[in-house]
Amino acid sequence: MYLTILGGGSWGTALAQVLSYNFEKVYIWDIDKQVLKDIQEYHQNKKYHPNVMLAHNIIPIEDIQEATNIGDIIVVAIPSQFVRQTLSNVKIEKEKPIISASKGIEIESLKLMSQVIEKSLNLDLKYIFALSGPSFAKEVIMGLPTAVVLAGDTRLGKDLQKILSTKTFRVYLSDDVVGAEVGGSVKNVIAIACGISDGLGFGNNARASLITRGLYEISKIVKEFGGNPQTVYGLSGLGDLILTATGDLSRNRKFGILIGQGYNVEDAIKEIGQIVEGYTTVKALNNLVKEKNIDLPISQMVYKVVYEGLDPKLAAEMLMIRDLKSEF
Repeated sequence: MYLTILGGGSWGTALAQVLSYNFEKVYIWDIDKQVLKDIQEYHQNKKYHPNVMLAHNIIPIEDIQEATNIGDIIVVAIPSQFVRQTLSNVKIEKEKPIISASKGIEIESLKLMSQVIEKSLNLDLKYIFALSGPSFAKEVIMGLPTAVVLAGDTRLGKDLQKILSTKTFRVYLSDDVVGAEVGGSVKNVIAIACGISDGLGFGNNARASLITRGLYEISKIVKEFGGNPQTVYGLSGLGDLILTATGDLSRNRKFGILIGQGYNVEDAIKEIGQIVEGYTTVKALNNLVKEKNIDLPISQMVYKVVYEGLDPKLAAEMLMIRDLKSEF
């Protein structure tokens, strides 16, 4: 059986490595030809994982149509705002499982990645899955124990669950694609908030409060999108949120820390050197607030800080002095 990974970034490469044990061949496509060249010549992704030797059954491929044709299972690990553009000229010749490992909400359409993939590839939703959960790419590629959730049609999902699980990568099953995708996307915004708090030196109490109230915001968005709010208490919600909001490997938390320390957005992104998904997701959430009139105070304050230049300390004060209310 062959696996195709679309996206040779940090996460796509980590998935290729950990899943290489279960597939005869793993094909990896990326728009960056140098990444593919390095994998071909050195069996390394020097840009994202320079110290890791990749399995020899990981094969770079330059033609995205050929890559999607050859794989029995396709994993999409492309930055969320580029998924539609990347898949726009791809045709799936026969129905096969497509797994979204991209975390984000499309800014203009407010579509989740499974919805973008469905529209772009003209596929039945039963073939589209979301893979989410607490999973730093660096730890996955090192073979450290990781548990994630695969959300989608549970009949086909049971077979995929077995195929994708390894001795270091445990896959749980869910039927709530919406809940899994919203959790995996919005937690990045809350992680930025926690990072800003840490950068300002606000301490553990503030971080715990942001995580807890942030989880409540995630549950409200899940409900708005038609998912199951209970999903937020699983791996794709609470699990991923705790990891991203507290872990030192979190790009979103690091971005927030830099903002809290006085960096401007451009310099913070440059310092990190990779895409910060929460930065674009918070823009999508701001559009959602305008369209649906949902109260998302933490997400809205993050937007005001990173897009409107609001002073982080003032944003924190504004959160604290809002009208008092019941917890739920």
